[in-house]
Amino acid sequence: MSTRPTTDKVKEAIFNMIGPYFTEGIGLDLFAGSGGLGIEALSRGLERVIFVDHDAKAVQTVRKNVAACGLEKRAEIYRNDAERALKAVAKRGLRFSVIFLDPPYKEKKWPALLSLIAGHDLLEASGVVVAEHPVGAELPEEAGNLKQWKRETYGITGVTMYRRTDEQKGDESDGEHCRLPREL
Repeated sequence: MSTRPTTDKVKEAIFNMIGPYFTEGIGLDLFAGSGGLGIEALSRGLERVIFVDHDAKAVQTVRKNVAACGLEKRAEIYRNDAERALKAVAKRGLRFSVIFLDPPYKEKKWPALLSLIAGHDLLEASGVVVAEHPVGAELPEEAGNLKQWKRETYGITGVTMYRRTDEQKGDESDGEHCRLPREL
């Protein structure tokens, strides 16, 4: 009961925007809750997803859902807070094709987490950060090398997506090494 699973309508819209399919890559599902977004990404072709949630019951739920889908070998599941998890994956030298960012709405952590993601250079050149939030939430236009790419509304839920900018040229990455479809 402490998780807020992404509705099917919002999940479908997210994957229609960023996919619908991946050819490879790694995903990070912060505030994983039930694990629905990360599991969906695995089912659509990501090689591996790292699931993180601070709540022990949520982590148990993710483990059960991953097992029910037979995806244990392609998932890493951790109980940790988001900030520490971001620092830990940075130490491992990981970069992600997609990062799902869905913190509890009342905590308003989006700006700080986006800054950490950018500061640790955790997003591949062609990757995307998907931030789920309540409609009306103030998310930054830019955070480090991340820039808002799309913003959509689905009832009371907002989805804002960020892409890396090419700091050398000052414009968005051209997606040359894109593992996601080029229409991004």
